[in-house]
Amino acid sequence: MKPHIVKGIVRNSIADSLGIEPGDALISINGEKIIDIIDYKFLESGDFINVLIQKHDGEEYLFEIEKDYDEDLGLIFESGIIDKPKHCSNKCIFCFIDQLPDKMRESLYFKDDDYRFSFLQGNFITLTNMKDQEIERIIKYRLSPIYVSVHATDDEVRKKILNNSKAGGILEKLKRLTLYGIKVHCQIVLCPGINDGMILDKSIKDLSDLYPGVKSVAVVPVGLTDYREGLYKLEPYNHDEAVKLIAQVTEWQNKLKEEKGTSFVFIADEFYVLANKEIPEYDHYEGFPHLENGVGLMALFKNQFDTYFKNIKTFKVNFNKYVVITGISAYEFIKGFADKLNKIGFNIEVKSIKNDFFGHGITVSGLVTGEDIINQLKGKIDGKILIIPECMLKAGTDIFLDDMTVAGLEKQLNARVIISEVNGKSFIQKINMGR
Repeated sequence: MKPHIVKGIVRNSIADSLGIEPGDALISINGEKIIDIIDYKFLESGDFINVLIQKHDGEEYLFEIEKDYDEDLGLIFESGIIDKPKHCSNKCIFCFIDQLPDKMRESLYFKDDDYRFSFLQGNFITLTNMKDQEIERIIKYRLSPIYVSVHATDDEVRKKILNNSKAGGILEKLKRLTLYGIKVHCQIVLCPGINDGMILDKSIKDLSDLYPGVKSVAVVPVGLTDYREGLYKLEPYNHDEAVKLIAQVTEWQNKLKEEKGTSFVFIADEFYVLANKEIPEYDHYEGFPHLENGVGLMALFKNQFDTYFKNIKTFKVNFNKYVVITGISAYEFIKGFADKLNKIGFNIEVKSIKNDFFGHGITVSGLVTGEDIINQLKGKIDGKILIIPECMLKAGTDIFLDDMTVAGLEKQLNARVIISEVNGKSFIQKINMGR
């Protein structure tokens, strides 16, 4: 096993004080070789550890370190998990990455299916590419919770959806993990006529039988772009189908609430919008385990907005003219909050952005591109302040999916841009403060 090259050092950290430098290599901790970030975090967590480092010239140094139990060494590696990420071995019939247009940034085309990202970042994995020893590592290191894409507990349906003959046996794998105390959150991406209806009933029943090991299930609609040439023929959900789906899952929620004390299965906000149904209240979502899946995001935003709006003592009403942008599906929802602020003196306009880049079937805010914003707003908002939700940008950056930057957007639109967290309190604060 090759040593792991150190990319950087956290300033004033233990590694910094020891003179460890970028380009040095970590060989072992306490005499044990390190596969990945999981080994590293486990081994560095002691209050007395031995760290073997190889310097640029090949000379090795053994550092005996006494520290606080959970104190980080301060080493930064090229990869967030130290090891190479595991590539997805499926060819899912709904895979969003397969529906991307050409010439986007390379990182967007990588399909990970890595249990370490599942534990560390909440990424969903299928468990189809996992060897026995990797499941043992999850159990050994208590990597809990993890997030699993189930889609269907019926083996043949799951094989069809994942387009992988080895995709069966998901229940056996989940039973093994939960038997050893690993908590699991699951998702089901619904494809009309394939894994809904009776197949969905079976999936909910099978997974709820594993509660409390399987903690929750998110039911989300398939997302379809205009770039599906040569891919499996799928149709989006329509209003009537969404109404039927909500009724079906609500029946399960009521049943499981009575039997197990939990709703257990939760519906993506998109289905409620499509069906023109009210979003459930804040308490319905039981801690919001599936926010990244768009499940309960609206209820949380509403609760944050209403609580802050009710408790704030002074609004600094200003003369700025604001334009808030959102995807098609959230337009009416966001407009309701803007209207409430306008009644106390603000000047806020809400504009929905059609997704010409991916196709009009994509209506969520998180997939709106800079190009579409420019094409639809250029010349219409000069001198105004544009408020965009943070979910439109790559995490930790000011870059849209099409590589347009916030600075580029400001220049093209002749408007100042304010980035708001997807948070009702932050939304009010950004407008109230004008920054």
